[in-house]
Amino acid sequence: MALVGRRDGRNFGYGRQLSYAGPQALKDLFGRGHYGTVKAHSDRWQAFVKWCRSEQGPGINDARQIDRKVLGDYAAYLREMVRRGDLAVSTAQNRLSSVNRTMAALRGDQYVKLPSPSKALGRQRTGVRHSVPQGQDREQVKQIVAVLCRHHQQRAAAIVLLARATGMRLRESILANLPRLSREANDLGRINIQDGIKGGRAGFSAPRWIAVDEHVRGVLGFARQVSPAGSRNLIAPDESYLNLLQQIIRPARDILHAHNLKGFHELRAAYACERYEQITQHRAPINGGHCCRVDRILDHKARRQISYELGHGRIEVVAAYIGGRV
Repeated sequence: MALVGRRDGRNFGYGRQLSYAGPQALKDLFGRGHYGTVKAHSDRWQAFVKWCRSEQGPGINDARQIDRKVLGDYAAYLREMVRRGDLAVSTAQNRLSSVNRTMAALRGDQYVKLPSPSKALGRQRTGVRHSVPQGQDREQVKQIVAVLCRHHQQRAAAIVLLARATGMRLRESILANLPRLSREANDLGRINIQDGIKGGRAGFSAPRWIAVDEHVRGVLGFARQVSPAGSRNLIAPDESYLNLLQQIIRPARDILHAHNLKGFHELRAAYACERYEQITQHRAPINGGHCCRVDRILDHKARRQISYELGHGRIEVVAAYIGGRV
């Protein structure tokens, strides 16, 4: 356990520094797993701590002094940043949600929190994409893959290719059962994405089939080729998921950024835009297409199919990948 003192002590026993206490409590809350989630909450908690220590903040360094008024003042600070255009609504809401989660981890209860981050900000996040997804150009993706391979980052290259070709999330690409997917691709002409998915939707009751072509078969073949010996996915038998993120994914991100790709998630959006065009024969809305004006039924059909292929339960989420109905 990360507790360094009594639970009723400074920062509820998690140390003398507010910046240290939050991440330690989160690690306890998530059982030393869910590295990505813990890091995301921790990064947003640090933004809160920075505000606490600033001139605008309350000047505190002990979580026991944080009450609902402090959280309300922080929400007002973020609300002003959103109003000035210095912060996106979604980012502000995420910061408040992470403070709620971290306070619950520190306190061991839900007593001090903002019940509704969106109401506290006075703004609703749109969930609609307003920027053209990067990675749509396959030549750009090929160049990134080539650079990764030159830097001996073959596994990262395989993840890029899987995400762009099938719309898999980062975790799904890393944990994909490559022998099974290859068999399905060859025998059935489609693959069922089931490994590393979010929300407990795996299994026979929640299939997620993706049609494959020779390009996808080639990507699966490359991924199997660079898969470590004795492994069915992209993690070596003596390696943890966390180690792969730290030693492979983190440096690979720098290469992606250097080649105008914000991250692996952009490749899912690129896949979604490509699928929309394949289904409707119209460009995706974010790319200037107007299918919803011409045929709203076809637009709805495409969004429903893309939602299924990306592993989402709600069709509205697709707007974050391909744009809204304009």
